[in-house]
Amino acid sequence: MGKVVSSAMMSLDGYIAKADNTIGRLFDSLGNGDVEVTTASPDITFHLSQQSAAWWKHWFDSIGAIIVGRTLFDVTDGWGGRHTMDAPVVVVTHEVPTEWVRAHPDAPFTFVSEGVAEAVAAAQEIAGDKTVAVAAGTIARQCLELGLLDEVAVDLVPVVMGEGKPYFGAMGLTDVMLDNPTVCIRGDRVTHLLFPVLR
Repeated sequence: MGKVVSSAMMSLDGYIAKADNTIGRLFDSLGNGDVEVTTASPDITFHLSQQSAAWWKHWFDSIGAIIVGRTLFDVTDGWGGRHTMDAPVVVVTHEVPTEWVRAHPDAPFTFVSEGVAEAVAAAQEIAGDKTVAVAAGTIARQCLELGLLDEVAVDLVPVVMGEGKPYFGAMGLTDVMLDNPTVCIRGDRVTHLLFPVLR
């Protein structure tokens, strides 16, 4: 099985979104370079520095499944049935959005109501030897608390937001240690970092 990796663009003070789920300046680095990187969404194209483009291509190519919570699913309206990274999506939810499922019969989405551990198991089954990407926030926190995360990826953006939604949020654990980063790539106004989780 592949690794389970949480990932997000994060401000210097640890936020991945504003309280209302908008992103402010967090995604500015996705449009400040010369290298065009297309996504599965025809209306979303990145323009990255050479360093960031190489990292994003590696990251996109490694992903076999993505786990998100219901909030992110609702905010994006399920990406219209096809995630930007063009990977199958496992959604952790208390209630399956049956109308959305009926409207998107071919969407590679799986809805899991039993919890995060079951979502990880379902995503690993789908991903095989490829990486399971976990959206930061509540789901990443629960995975970390359950010992299910192998690595934490951070695209560190030099912006201070002051408040918002933190990468992990309040945890039931304290002092979870990560190892030295195995990836440290300086892009243009973003630094890509990858930390193994110590067990």
